[in-house]
Parts: sequence; structure tokens; C-alpha cells
Amino acid sequence: MLKDRLLSNLLIATEAVLANRVRSMLTALGIIFGVAAVIAMLAIGNGAQKEILEQIRLVGVNNIIIKPIVEQTEENLSEEEEQSEQKKFSTGLTLADKNSIQSTIPGLASISPEILLDTYIIKGGIRRSAKLVGVEPSYFDIFNYQLAEGKMFNEDQLKNGAAVCVIGKSIKTKFFASENPIGKSIKCGSKWLKVIGVLEERFVSESSINKLGIRDFNMDVYTPLQTVLLRYKNRAVLTEEMIRASNQSSSGNFRRGGSSSNTNDDETPVQKNYHQLDKLVVQVAETGKMTHTAEIISRMLERKHNEVIDFEIEIPELLLKQQQRTNDIFRYVLGAIAGISLIVGGIGIMNIMLASVLERIKEIGLRLSIGAKKSDIVNQFMFESIMISVTGGFIGILLGVFMALAVSQFADIPTVITFSSILISFIVATSVGLIFGIAPARKAALQDPITCLRYE
Repeated sequence: MLKDRLLSNLLIATEAVLANRVRSMLTALGIIFGVAAVIAMLAIGNGAQKEILEQIRLVGVNNIIIKPIVEQTEENLSEEEEQSEQKKFSTGLTLADKNSIQSTIPGLASISPEILLDTYIIKGGIRRSAKLVGVEPSYFDIFNYQLAEGKMFNEDQLKNGAAVCVIGKSIKTKFFASENPIGKSIKCGSKWLKVIGVLEERFVSESSINKLGIRDFNMDVYTPLQTVLLRYKNRAVLTEEMIRASNQSSSGNFRRGGSSSNTNDDETPVQKNYHQLDKLVVQVAETGKMTHTAEIISRMLERKHNEVIDFEIEIPELLLKQQQRTNDIFRYVLGAIAGISLIVGGIGIMNIMLASVLERIKEIGLRLSIGAKKSDIVNQFMFESIMISVTGGFIGILLGVFMALAVSQFADIPTVITFSSILISFIVATSVGLIFGIAPARKAALQDPITCLRYE
């Protein structure tokens, strides 16, 4: 019996909503835009969080990155300042700096020197530009690299600078499409290197490349650090050609740590980059000690480099966490706007339903006079309110998904639409209809039947 009464009230409510389609749709607009805002906000927030986590994995966790400054700024100095400046000499960022940091500073999880050379790869008549990266095994641990096949460098290869390499996934695809690269050789620059391993593919988004200066790791060739120093280039070693170029240049042109011109009097290029290493990554065991460790490293290197600031220190994880904080604030603001939209939509439903009570007061009186209970009137108006909210919620979900996809497509902002965000939006829309439909339903049920039938 109760089930039949509820079904009858639902049918009456459905007929009332369908009879006033335009008004019902306008009433649901607040719910539609509120739900759409919630869907889009959560999608943008989830996309930003996923991107930041991806970037943290790419730059490593708890890392301090030390980079050399190759280009020195040029200033107008007085004669005394110039004489004082000329006395300063820096050896640049070297393996000696790495060993000093490793042996002096406690609480380090790992440390990884890196040399990066622009080169090219030749095999099977194909030539392509690539990066040759001289590293130690700690590099792969810090940046969470995994081998897809083959093996990593052994101690003898690392110590003796063997002509071996581990290649990225794209290198394999490009040069070894139809064969197993393990044991094969590729010409990297002027040297032949034997492939002993292939890394798993690393997915790098376009935004990560732009924001963090991250290159496409899949196109890199990794070789032992000593291999680069012995077989390719060691910028810490002065050659006869470099000394000759320095002697021919004007005073101060080749001074390490000072400003220098690009060429000498005979247009012979003078080396600018005197740093042995292109990057030094220090991984700290505890996150809370990162800032203090970076300060200590900065002071240590400044003393070792004779007060010449020819290096810079970055803490990418802290920068990313600050970015995450900014994104969280952005999500809170969007959430507040979406919440306000839903409240306004709920108030709109309540106002329209209250006005509907006055418009349909004779209908209410008639139903009460022929035996309808007050609970039937309450159920009827509650069903109408919930139907408007649920319909608006469905439309809002579709609009929100469309907005999220549009933002991802046209604004180049990553978005992630989850089932939980859709479910939350639907529950919120239903709750708004339920809560804001109570007052009109109670007002309708409390009407006196006789007064309602006499109402003009």
C-alpha cells in the first residue's frame, strides 16, 4: 500500500515537472553550473596533482641539484676591483667537489655526478643528434631508472672507462627496430660504444619539458663517467691548444671565474665552460634537512672555488611542492565557487517550489479533500524538487566532463576525470534537492483544504 502511494506521488510529481519544462530547466540552472564546476575543478586538480607527482619522479626525491654557471655576467669594475678580481681563480665544478661533499656532509643518501655532451649517433646509414650522458650507478637509483633488458655497468667498466653504454628506449626503437641491441655497437660521436643494456621507457609530458627543463630521457645514451673523461672530453685538463689560445687572447679573456670574451684576436674560440661536471645531484636522506644541507654545500663550494660564484643550487622538490600548494589554493577557490553555485541553485529551487505551492494551492486542497494525506503532499513536492536536482545533476555532469576535456584540449592543462568526482557531484546535486525541497513540501502539506478550495 505504501509502495503504491509513493509510486502515485512520483507519477504526479513527474507530470507536474513535465508540464512546466521551461520553468523546471531554468530552476535547475544553478545545479547544472554548480555540478559542472565541481566536475571541472576536481578534474583540473587531479590532473595538476598527477603532473606534479610525475615531475617529482622525474627530478627525483629529496634532491639538491648543483649546476655550473658557464656564462659569467660582465660588469664595469674600477681598476682596483679589476686587479682584485683577476686574482680569483676557480677550478669549476669537479669530481673533487663531489668527493668533498660526500666525505664531509653527513645525512646524504646518494650523490651523482653527471657530464652531458651534445653528440650524434650513427648506425645503418642513419644519423641523429642525441645526448651522451656520463654517469655513475647512483644516477639510476636517484632517478628511479629501471632496465628493460641487458645489464648495468660493472666495477671494471666504471673504473677503466670501458667503451660501453646503456641506451634509452627511443634509441632502441630508432636504431634497433628489428634486432636485439644487446652486444651490438653504435657510433656515438667519434667513438664506438657497445650496448649492454636498454632502459625502460620514461613518459615525459610536454609541460614537464617546458617547466623543468627536462629533456627526453628516452633519446639519451648513458656511459660510465670515466668513459667520457678518458675517451671524449675532460674539461678539467688544460691542453696545449687551450694554453696557446689563452696566451693569444687579450688580458682576462681566459680567466676562470671572471668574465671573458668569446674569441681571441685571431678569432680562435676560447673555452668558456671550464667545469669538469655539468651537474651534481645530491640526495638527502631526510626532507627536513634539505634546505640546511643546500646552504652548507653552497658555503663549501664557495670556499673551494675561491669565492667565485660559478655554480647555482636548485631544490626542485621544494619548488614543486610550492607549485602543489598553489594548485591546492586554486582548487579551494574553485571549490568555494562551485559550492556557492550549488547553494544558489538550491535557493532557486526552494523559491520556485514555494511559488509553485501558491500557484497550485487549489490542486493541493483538492487532493487533501479527496483523501490524500499530508505525507502524500510532502512526498509529491519532495519528488519534484529531487527530480529537478537530479536532472540538473546529470546535465551538469555532462557539461563538467565537456568543460574538463575542453580545458585539457585548448588550454593545455592536464585534467583527470575520476568516477569518484562524478559520484560526489551526483550525491551533492541530490542532497541539494532534498534539503531545499523540505520547506516548500512542508508548507504545501500544512495548507487547510477548505481554505485552498476557496483560494482565488
